[in-house]
Amino acid sequence: MDAIVKQYLQTYGISEAAQRFLSKAQKMFIGGAWVDGSDGANAEVTEPSTEGLLTHIPMGTVADLDRAVAAAREQFDSGEWSALKPAERERLLQRLADLIELNAHELAEIESIDMGKSVSQALEVDIQGTIDTFRYFAGWATKIHGRTAEPSLPGNYLAYTRKEPVGVVGIIVPWNFPLQTMAWKLGAALATGCTVVVKPAELTSLSALRFAELVQEAGIPDGVINIVTGRGSVVGAAMATHAGIDKLSFTGSTPVGITVGKTAMDQMKRLTLELGGKSAVIVREDADIKAAAQAVANGVFFNSGQVCDAGTRAYIHRSVYAQFLEELIAYTRTLKVAPGLDAECFISPLVSAQQQARVLEYIEAGKQEGAEVAYGGQAITGPGYFVEPTIFANCRNDMRIVQEEIFGPVLVTAPFDEDDEAVELANDSWFGLAAAIYSNDLGRVHSLIPRLRAGSVYVNAHSTIDPCMPFGGYKQSGFGKDLGAEQLDYLLETKAVWITLP
Repeated sequence: MDAIVKQYLQTYGISEAAQRFLSKAQKMFIGGAWVDGSDGANAEVTEPSTEGLLTHIPMGTVADLDRAVAAAREQFDSGEWSALKPAERERLLQRLADLIELNAHELAEIESIDMGKSVSQALEVDIQGTIDTFRYFAGWATKIHGRTAEPSLPGNYLAYTRKEPVGVVGIIVPWNFPLQTMAWKLGAALATGCTVVVKPAELTSLSALRFAELVQEAGIPDGVINIVTGRGSVVGAAMATHAGIDKLSFTGSTPVGITVGKTAMDQMKRLTLELGGKSAVIVREDADIKAAAQAVANGVFFNSGQVCDAGTRAYIHRSVYAQFLEELIAYTRTLKVAPGLDAECFISPLVSAQQQARVLEYIEAGKQEGAEVAYGGQAITGPGYFVEPTIFANCRNDMRIVQEEIFGPVLVTAPFDEDDEAVELANDSWFGLAAAIYSNDLGRVHSLIPRLRAGSVYVNAHSTIDPCMPFGGYKQSGFGKDLGAEQLDYLLETKAVWITLP
């Protein structure tokens, strides 16, 4: 650990538990054992607020993935896990949720230090969301069942269906919400009786490794959950082709998701893809403009804009456009830009130097295309991968900053005159992950919701996410769902059983 990182941790203070974890040599978790990569290679982990070296993680290989899949397959086919009664799976998942809750502060610190995000937001959103997700899906473990049927076919039959777990699930997790997104995929998989192999993002693997310690403490059998760290181009790509993986669940960018999806379909794997977004926001003239401006700012600048369903395109009725921008800028000025461990931080550094450069390149492209910078638009002098919250005004829908996912604290805005125009602008995108409407006319809101091509529609808020509601997109934002009862369908096979009776 570099001196600048040690000083950062001392300045803000972190728990002894987090210090212990960050000071230890990191290893992968395969078959209940902590192991190095088969070739001994490691990668540096950089702390985003200081740009200093934090620790190292092992770089897994295809051979390591093979070991993890074998462990998961053994548990699924003939191990303890496959023999457990549903109520016992529920108890273990609730025990795991209890342990996450007991260690919530430490996990939030690890998530903040590893990814750079606000520690307060990590505690309130990431860790609490993880706890809620495991509790929600724990309850489903005892409520999965088939049905009986009365066939019209001539003869005498007993006909019924069985719901059976799909098998070994490969999970590829993004870097922006490492623990919470993993929980979204793990909770449902474990509730149905599947076993899993997780590949965390190489930029943010630490919370997954700390989570694995809690898995052991909870008493979940060895091999049920396996975590292989490494590069997506190596471990992730091999997961898509691995014959021992029955279902693949991927969250990440659309280009990578398309490649992973094509490869997985060559193997006829079950597949869920939660991909990119460029979510539209419609602010009607009857909205509470001040409240809408604050909600839009929170919806795009939360986690420094590194959110797949962030409301990054705002279309505002022309009659209130100037007022909205004024309120938006005034509120954005109040959002504190600070290192992630600062308790008052709202806008934290981006995850890496590469991501910072990407965002700044898009901001420059917006300027070159003629968009007006209404606020921000610059990097913040380091250390740290900071970019000012940026607001563009009077944008056109053919601009790159309007059509392409930036994944940073950048909002593009434009006026509209009629609802039909707003819907057309909102739907003019390859993406369809989410949309939002701000209006006090619920009759008009209900008429607009069916016309928006998006997997989630938020009204007078943004990113209102709960484990009981499905999350997933339309168009190039992917297919399949995480969360909600709907997610279970992607993890279960339905077997039809016919018994001919005398």
